[in-house]
Amino acid sequence: MKARLPKEYQNAAPNMNAMVKKAQKMQEDMARVQDELAEKEFTKQVGGGALELVMTGDKQLKSVTLKPEVVDPDDIEMLQDLIISGVNEILKEVDEYGAAEMGKVTDGVSFPGFI
Repeated sequence: MKARLPKEYQNAAPNMNAMVKKAQKMQEDMARVQDELAEKEFTKQVGGGALELVMTGDKQLKSVTLKPEVVDPDDIEMLQDLIISGVNEILKEVDEYGAAEMGKVTDGVSFPGFI
């Protein structure tokens, strides 16, 4: 006597192969998006252009440009606040962009550790 799988499981192998291929494609696309994101540069100005930051998509700060009038030795706190504000804003922009691009690849499924 031969054991047989129920009908709903008999065609599971072709479906599994298709799922594996889809997962491999998604993995390749995610790696491509991460590589592209690492190359992309983001620029953010704060304080009416007094501070400009340039950061890559992999969160490497490339440059900080300050207008001379913002450097006031009597008001260091204002400069510190401006830098903190700018860094937080550009990080948020990078994260939102990365999440949107990755969402296009994963159809909205979240993968911890990827953007």
